Amino acid sequence: MRFSQRLPWSISSNSFSRLIAARRSAGLPLLDLTISNPTLALADYPHRSIAQAYGSLANFQYHPDPFGSREARCAVISCYEKRGIQLTPERVALTASTSEAYSILFKLLCDPGGEILVPLPSYPLFDYLARLEGVRVVPYRLLYDGSWFTDFEDLRSGISSSTRAIVVVNPNNPTGSYLKASEARTLSAIAAENELPIISDEVFSDYTLFQSPDRLDTFARFDSVVSFSMNGLSKTAGMPQMKLGWIILNGPARQIEDLRLRLEIILDTYLSVGTPVQNALPALLEIGRGIQTELKSRAIQNWQTVSQLLMNSPAHPLHVEGGWSAILQLPANVSEDDWIARLLEDKGVLVQPGYFFDMQSEAYVVVSLITPPNEFHRGLERLRQLVTFESEHHGPAK
Repeated sequence: MRFSQRLPWSISSNSFSRLIAARRSAGLPLLDLTISNPTLALADYPHRSIAQAYGSLANFQYHPDPFGSREARCAVISCYEKRGIQLTPERVALTASTSEAYSILFKLLCDPGGEILVPLPSYPLFDYLARLEGVRVVPYRLLYDGSWFTDFEDLRSGISSSTRAIVVVNPNNPTGSYLKASEARTLSAIAAENELPIISDEVFSDYTLFQSPDRLDTFARFDSVVSFSMNGLSKTAGMPQMKLGWIILNGPARQIEDLRLRLEIILDTYLSVGTPVQNALPALLEIGRGIQTELKSRAIQNWQTVSQLLMNSPAHPLHVEGGWSAILQLPANVSEDDWIARLLEDKGVLVQPGYFFDMQSEAYVVVSLITPPNEFHRGLERLRQLVTFESEHHGPAK
């Protein structure tokens, strides 16, 4: 049997996955600092309220609309109105998830073999989503000098005749860095100069940990260049199980209308968003505001734990502005693979290696800031103990 060549289709697990599976099968305790699923992270997750939102639905008639029901799109618009952004239903397209939104936009913009510029480091799903559409990702660097910023020289060098869009993640995952207003202007100028649209992943935009007047929250504020702002229930409402996302179309009116006509064909082909979740959307967004508040409060609390526990230790947290993740720089005398294995086997602590997110050097680990606080505190204490012991007994890398 022959299989598609879109992905390498490696079916063997890596050594790290095997270590985790062995520990769990042996029934050994594990402090998991990678929890990023709100339905598992929150002990008081509002299951009953969500059930009531669905239970109150009385109409399940199917009236397919490629862009989603007008009522559901108006519910999305209300989220942006709270930010002072005025939208019309014609600028909103509903999808089953942000991942599907990427897939739809890649179909809209790219022929097979087309290229998409994506930030590095960032979420590792880009390559899979692109390859499944026959598209190639070309990375551009985010640099760090105490805070993260875009390397525009590197971005410009990645643009070719095959480039079809520039992806930004705002705030980025896992760096937690927002695009600054000045960066957004530069990026928009580059996009306009090269006639490229911007795909802006804004799923963590509601999770600002520290106020910054210079940050950009959404490209929905811009109409000078074509862009697509993506968000959804998964993060903004803490409901990954509800499977509803959206795309906001931004840019000059004439270009937006042409995009809508082309996008309608793709959306009408799949009609992937379920009627119940669309009908329940206003209630789900209301419930989600409480979930969002709790998750944001937890992320801030856990970041304070990071700052306090790792102060004057060999582990150094990188600056973060928003989102759910924190990057910790560990001493380079031990490789990332060894660090995560030692943390797991010696301390029973699970973290993610930096190379999962294409960090460009070692040694880094990534932890989730929505981990239950007691578990997060204990896991971070053990991490500090291990890196302190290793530094005191083995010294710096040679």
